[in-house]
Amino acid sequence: MLLKSMAGRIGVGVVCLVLVGASPLQAEQVFDSLAGAWSGTGTMKPSDGPREKVRCKVAYNVTRPGRSLTLDLRCASDAYKMALSANIEQSGTELSGNWFESEYRQGGKVYGTNRDGLIEARIEGNTVAALVTIQTKATHQSFLMEAPGSWMSEVAIELNKEAK
Repeated sequence: MLLKSMAGRIGVGVVCLVLVGASPLQAEQVFDSLAGAWSGTGTMKPSDGPREKVRCKVAYNVTRPGRSLTLDLRCASDAYKMALSANIEQSGTELSGNWFESEYRQGGKVYGTNRDGLIEARIEGNTVAALVTIQTKATHQSFLMEAPGSWMSEVAIELNKEAK
């Protein structure tokens, strides 16, 4: 009887360990796949002018594997330039950090989520609030920033990862 009871407890324990081991502890997309240089084209829409074509480069530097990165985005059209940098931390699927745009001297906070290759974030500063969506699939990335009422109301870019 004692042997049967111990075997039952061990069996339940093994089943629990298998279930815990078989399911992911937390499904999260880490930053590692972003690391490197990306470039592409798109459009910028200033609040007081027509949409303009832009050329862009983005550098992602993973500073703490999977959990922390810096972003350096530079875009230029015939009439406008944008130079946005950010420091972002990830905990689980939650993002937080700081951003600064050097051409127009604006900065503030970033917060959002990173799930399955989709980053959805909100950036806020003293005079600007914007929604940023970054969708990454392998070596292709779509970057969309919408900031109604801001000096730059929309930036939409299609990027490709540059070969090392």
